[in-house]
Amino acid sequence: MNLPYNEGTWFSVPLRNGSFTIGVVARTTNEGKVILCYFFGPARPYIPKYDEIKSLKPSNAICVVRVGDLSLLKGEWPIISHSTSWKRSDWVMPPFVRRDDLSHKAWRVCYSDINPNLIDHEESEPYESTLERDAVLGAGAAELVLTKLLAPKIEMS
Repeated sequence: MNLPYNEGTWFSVPLRNGSFTIGVVARTTNEGKVILCYFFGPARPYIPKYDEIKSLKPSNAICVVRVGDLSLLKGEWPIISHSTSWKRSDWVMPPFVRRDDLSHKAWRVCYSDINPNLIDHEESEPYESTLERDAVLGAGAAELVLTKLLAPKIEMS
C-alpha cells in the first residue's frame, strides 16, 4: 500500500473548536497504522502554508505521541507538505511511561527506532515521571487532547 505520508510529512489537525494545529510524522513503517508524531502550537484559525512552519524544531513541540494514521489516510488531517530538509536524527523516538495505579509502579517504555509500534525494551521508572504516557491515540482522542492543550491559546494572525 502506498501511504500518502512518510517521515517528514507535515500535516494539519482540525481541533474541536474549529481551529487547527500542526503535526509532523517522525516515525512510521511501510505499513503505517501507528506513527510517531510531534505536535505544535499555537492553535490557528487556518491551515498554514509550509513556509510558515518549516522552521519548527523538536524543541518547539507541545507533545510527542504515537497515533493511528486513519485520519491521514482519509484526508481528514490534511497534508501540508513533505519536508525538504528532513533530518531523521533530529526527531528522536522518545521513551514513554506506563503506570500501574494499583501497585504504584511505573516503567519506561522504549520503542524501536524503526517501528513505532514495537517495544524495544522496558525498565523501571519513577511513578511521578513526567514522560508522555505510553499509549496509541486514535484520531479523535488526539484531536481532543490537542484541543485541550491549545484551546485557550488561539493565534489570530
